[in-house]
Amino acid sequence: MATIDWIILAGTLFFIVFFGVWKTRGNKDVNEYVLGGNRAKWWTVGLSVMATQASAITFLSTPGQAFHDGMGFVQFYFGLPLAMIIICIVFIPIYHHLKVYTAYEFLERRFDLKTRTLAAILFLIQRGLAAGITIFAPSIILSAVLGWDLKTLNIIIGILVIIYTVSGGTKAVNVTQKQQMFIIMLGMFMAFFFILGYLPTDIDFNKALKIAGASDKLNILNFDFDTNSRYTFWSGITGGMFLMLSYFGTDQSQVQRYLSGKSVRESQLGLIFNGLLKIPMQFFILLVGVMVFVFYQYNPSPLNFNPAATAAVMESEYATEYEELEMAHGELEAEKKIAQDAFSKALDLKEFNSTVVAKENILNINQKERLNREAAKALISQADDSVETNDKDYVFIHFILNYLPRGLIGLLLAVILSAAMSSTASELNALGTISALDLYKRNKKTEREPKHYVNASRLFTLLWGILAIILACLASLAENLIQLVNIIGSIFYGNVLGIFLLAFFFKGVRGNAVFIAAILTQIMVIVGFSYDWMSFLWLNAFGCALVILLALLLEGFDRLLKTPPIRI
Repeated sequence: MATIDWIILAGTLFFIVFFGVWKTRGNKDVNEYVLGGNRAKWWTVGLSVMATQASAITFLSTPGQAFHDGMGFVQFYFGLPLAMIIICIVFIPIYHHLKVYTAYEFLERRFDLKTRTLAAILFLIQRGLAAGITIFAPSIILSAVLGWDLKTLNIIIGILVIIYTVSGGTKAVNVTQKQQMFIIMLGMFMAFFFILGYLPTDIDFNKALKIAGASDKLNILNFDFDTNSRYTFWSGITGGMFLMLSYFGTDQSQVQRYLSGKSVRESQLGLIFNGLLKIPMQFFILLVGVMVFVFYQYNPSPLNFNPAATAAVMESEYATEYEELEMAHGELEAEKKIAQDAFSKALDLKEFNSTVVAKENILNINQKERLNREAAKALISQADDSVETNDKDYVFIHFILNYLPRGLIGLLLAVILSAAMSSTASELNALGTISALDLYKRNKKTEREPKHYVNASRLFTLLWGILAIILACLASLAENLIQLVNIIGSIFYGNVLGIFLLAFFFKGVRGNAVFIAAILTQIMVIVGFSYDWMSFLWLNAFGCALVILLALLLEGFDRLLKTPPIRI
């Protein structure tokens, strides 16, 4: 990295931290700290909601996901607009009418304290884990750039987020996320246009799409009914909708964003804004990954994008075998370039048969390359089983560091770190709020002045920030970071959503039945995930339906037992 990259990166990060602290100095009561004084306009709500969901993992993992597996991941978001409509009609009016600080406060009013506490604890578990991952993700990037220790980077990034989140609360999160989203989208658009500019002169955007399609990277829709298929139209429109309902409707990190809205209408417009733009944004980020794939059809790529993995195997007894695989990889890349040129020429001449033959040749080479990469991963595991062989999360950062011009590297790193900070800040803010209000304040027998609970929220936010840093230091790469976050959410979200739907629509169900049903459901969902009963997206619908069914059965059974016998 050049000096200009360091200046842009450091300047962006420190501006966000100090701007957040400066703009939110003087918060004196719980409403100001937790809900930002209910002054947020719809565009602030919408951008804050979008920035909370779009963590560094989105911009780090999604292009790598598209590079390896194509555009099919966008189906994951197909249920989002439906979820936004339901939340705007049902959730937001109820939350605003009851003037709640947290989503779980509503559950006590509807059921009882133990149900509120259980839902809050489930949130704290899954969101606490996710907060650690959102810190860990950008640490991977800087580790690859600087060669620094991951644990040191986790601590530095965590501290930067903690400073302004503890200081300013929800308002600090909201005011910084607008700047962060501007930086994020500016950086991604610039990267996209630079990729197109780096392609061969005879490859325009239209032809680049056809090249990507020849390698099956543009297969967006999958109508397969197989529940084991991870990303299909049906899993997105059903399981994805339940996940989004749970996330945006019951997850305090999101609920707190739109509860800060100036009115019900401002909150609703903010969510509709997010629902309209989220799928196009994710589509665009995936498209960036696909264009990176096209770029590497004409430019050399490493056998494994994780530099630590390559270093580990090259320092082991398997170095010679790995070098042979690299030679084979180089030969395949040369064949691939020739095949792509043949495909491009066939397109220009509009020769259908030649196009089909060239495409089959490309797919054949891709299969050989895939097997070669798998063999490389096996060697890396043999050399050092502690090194992560999966390299999806390193694809985009490899392109950034090796091909983008000076200055833009710093901006792209700032993009990913800004996304990490915005998402982590929302999570820590929500974790501190739930701990302070749903657990500490609600179970404290003596009432204290408002300033006491502001300080309690700050303290809990600090403690969760420290815990998130610790979890980040203990983390390791899963198959793909963005999938890991969604898997963690899917294990808990369906159950919590079911509890809220019972509260909204099943007036005859009481707290005891819901509490027992929720515990049984959570156990069964964890068991189902452990034994791989279904793709993780379906766990959302499964958990939601199961808790509702069990609660209705338990409530009916309880009423049956209490019904006096009929006398004849």
